[in-house]
Amino acid sequence: MNLFWRNTYEWESKKVREKKETTLFLAVIPILAMIVLLGVGYAVMGLSPEVLMLVSAAIAGVIAIYLGYTWDEIMDSIVSKLSKTMPAIFILIIVGFMIGSWMIGGTIPMMVFYGLKLISPKYLVVTSFLVTAFVSVCTGTSWGSAGTIGVALMGVAAGMGAPLPIVAGAIVSGAYFGDKMSPLSDTTNLAPIAAGGKLYDHIQHMFWTTGPGFIICCIVYTIVGFTFGGDLAAAGTPEKVTIIFETLSQIFKFNPLIILPPLIVLYGSIAKKPTIPIMLASSAVAIFNAVTFQNFSLQDCFTAAISGFNMDMIHVAGFTTEGLIEDIPKLLQRGGMISMLNTVLIAFCAYGFAGTLAVTGSLNIVLNKLMTIVKSTGGLIVSTIISCITAVFVTSNGQLSILIPGEMFKDTYLKKGLEPRNLSRTLEDSATVVEPITPWTAAGVYMATTLGVSTLEYLPWAIICYTGVIFAVIWGFTGIGIKKITKDSEYYDEYVALNKADGIDVE
Repeated sequence: MNLFWRNTYEWESKKVREKKETTLFLAVIPILAMIVLLGVGYAVMGLSPEVLMLVSAAIAGVIAIYLGYTWDEIMDSIVSKLSKTMPAIFILIIVGFMIGSWMIGGTIPMMVFYGLKLISPKYLVVTSFLVTAFVSVCTGTSWGSAGTIGVALMGVAAGMGAPLPIVAGAIVSGAYFGDKMSPLSDTTNLAPIAAGGKLYDHIQHMFWTTGPGFIICCIVYTIVGFTFGGDLAAAGTPEKVTIIFETLSQIFKFNPLIILPPLIVLYGSIAKKPTIPIMLASSAVAIFNAVTFQNFSLQDCFTAAISGFNMDMIHVAGFTTEGLIEDIPKLLQRGGMISMLNTVLIAFCAYGFAGTLAVTGSLNIVLNKLMTIVKSTGGLIVSTIISCITAVFVTSNGQLSILIPGEMFKDTYLKKGLEPRNLSRTLEDSATVVEPITPWTAAGVYMATTLGVSTLEYLPWAIICYTGVIFAVIWGFTGIGIKKITKDSEYYDEYVALNKADGIDVE
């Protein structure tokens, strides 16, 4: 009798643990729900994307439970997703720390100061592109670069009588060149997180698509500048730019050592040194500069690194914030670890959704259906581009448009023997830079409002924002600039395991 009940219990337990097979219909429901929620809730109604992602995760969770998965299994899947991304997320937080230290140390103000000094009327357009690109690479913020030095450059252009849509397009191109290439940028860090790759591998690989775009920008902007540049030589420097010069030189003391922090990061990038130690070393030098040359207290330095630089920290004799033009606080009050928390929160919520989907294998089912059509590397890259651009159009959020397609395609790239850097590059080429040329996105509205030129007016001249897509497709179908997994690759074991799971022997 006891044997009977024991066998009955074991049978019942086994029955409870049995999982229903996920259908294409059930797999698509949470994805469509996420698209609708973000498209309507965020893009139209302005609701919090973090909450909407959690609602999407809840819908995916209900389906997972219906299919027989337990809450513990769902949580294990979410934790597994997050654990793989934590090092990169930690880097993102350190970026905020570093920007705050660079600001109080005078590094970023010095780059803006001398960047504006480089302006030549004859080469106004190409100089606007190069200066904004330089500042954006060094600061890691497209919005900050456009909202500070970009505004100053637009003032210069207006004062000289230059065509504003062309200059605005050059500024947007420069700002987003930096947003793609800077190790300080949130999207530059998010892309390898989503793809499962490494930061500096990602940055180096982007030269294949962003490098040609950069060259094309320089050529086009130089040629265009010659059409009107000669007429601008007699124009003077606008008053706003002069005020920025005077204010920055009053607050900060510039010397060659101030530029050392970005040089440390540049060295780390080239030499492929560990990211976090390099960033902390750069921050330490910046804090040293702040205490030694800028006369800030150590407490102010730590506050700037955590909460961001604030104008109240300035105690220079004769300096007052009364009557100060708004461009100065906009330029200086930024950075800090806290400034990165919104990006980190979005990442956590997005991976909560991704982890819930992963437990049922929904993404695999959808992608396997898609991959029946896509056969080549070029087709895969085109599919990624379409997914990212669709996500931008629907969500109006570049970060989500990187995270969600990245999670969807990550395993697919590995199965096809492509290193994660191919995916992360494509994510940036089709999400990061498409956002500012889409009129209804936050980036599109911000750039149009900040620069005083409508999105559709500067769109043709924001060359870097669409050349990446073009070259991504070309390289995808030609095989140029495509990094494949080899036997000595660190991703080889994962590549073999994923294919074996599908019954394919690649060894």
